Amino acid sequence: MNWPYELQIGWRYTRSGRASKRGSVFSFIPFVSMLGIAVGVAALIIVLSVMNGFQNDVRDRMLSVVAHVEVLGPDGGPLADWRQTAAQALQQPQVRGAAPFVSAQALVSNGRSMAGVLVRGISPAEEAQVTSFDRQVHGGRAEQLVAGEWNVILGSGVAEALGVRRGEKVTLLAPGGQLTPAGVLPRLKQFNVVGVLQTGHYQHDNTLVLVHLEDAARLFRVDGASLQLRLADLHRAREVSQALQAALGDTAEVRDWTHTNRQWFSAVQVEKKMMSIILALVVAVASFNLVAMLVMTVTDKRADIAILRTLGASPRGVMAIFMVQGAVAGVIGTLLGTGLGLLAAFHIDAIVRGVEQALNLNVLGFVSRMPSDPQRGDIVPIVLMSLVLAFLATVYPSWRASRVQPAEALRYE
Repeated sequence: MNWPYELQIGWRYTRSGRASKRGSVFSFIPFVSMLGIAVGVAALIIVLSVMNGFQNDVRDRMLSVVAHVEVLGPDGGPLADWRQTAAQALQQPQVRGAAPFVSAQALVSNGRSMAGVLVRGISPAEEAQVTSFDRQVHGGRAEQLVAGEWNVILGSGVAEALGVRRGEKVTLLAPGGQLTPAGVLPRLKQFNVVGVLQTGHYQHDNTLVLVHLEDAARLFRVDGASLQLRLADLHRAREVSQALQAALGDTAEVRDWTHTNRQWFSAVQVEKKMMSIILALVVAVASFNLVAMLVMTVTDKRADIAILRTLGASPRGVMAIFMVQGAVAGVIGTLLGTGLGLLAAFHIDAIVRGVEQALNLNVLGFVSRMPSDPQRGDIVPIVLMSLVLAFLATVYPSWRASRVQPAEALRYE
């Protein structure tokens, strides 16, 4: 195929610098430029993939004990008839399960120590459709929460803080009090510890206490219950919650998991954006290296440019030659960095463990594994950004090449 001369000459300048008077030095510069872009792109992909992996890991731990959608009463309290609301919610195609719950803050004590906790009353039969509490209870089962038996499952952090184990007893003190002839007495009840909950999520393990739904309703004097829902696709929680809110109207308040955990969700998104900006500077620095490479090439090729101009090449054609050279370096560096980044991202856990064994280091610390989740929504913008920066880096050196005057360039040749 008869390619345009701009492409042929630009590719030749990129492929080899042997035609240069400085020999191997200039043949090495394009390689360094490509390598700089590749390293920047690979670093962006690897870091964002690891951040996605940790975000997914924390989110999964969080959602193992928190529903995708919660339906509360109009004032944030319990629903008057949670069964009717559950029947309406299950008509939504995305809703896969519904379970009632009662939630309130309280104090738990073993007679020696006391801790503030979040008491969640659940119905074990329905709860299995929404959360995975049962798989995370050690030394017992969620089915042991039977109405009227006053059994309790403590979060692992709560049990450790109180120094209690399975088979021992704790006392729950509900907020408010009970008016008696002797005065206002606190509402309290003794519970049997039948298991310890360990989710791997710090907040839940250190604050959550599980009891049966009816026991919680009696202790906190609650009439009714709120509702939690499990969806087929957790990423559509906001869409489903909006549809449910429209269907239920003012009779209920619907919250999705991104709303109930919005502080954590927002913090992760801000951190990810800031990390992207910081690492994007690596690609920008590599692009400046590309500018320096092209400026040096233009200076070295002044005689070649003059000859091309005398042979009839237009300033636009000369500019296209050096834009091709820079673009080829940018494209190759971007593709190389994308390939290396994806390869490392998909095998980052094995790579880190290999480094730990080879150097006898503990890179992961308390983390058991290095999760990674390369996402198209991150990779495509990275590739486009790298290509755009590479093309922009070629503009000034190429314009400078097009301004070379043949007579001045050949004066001392």
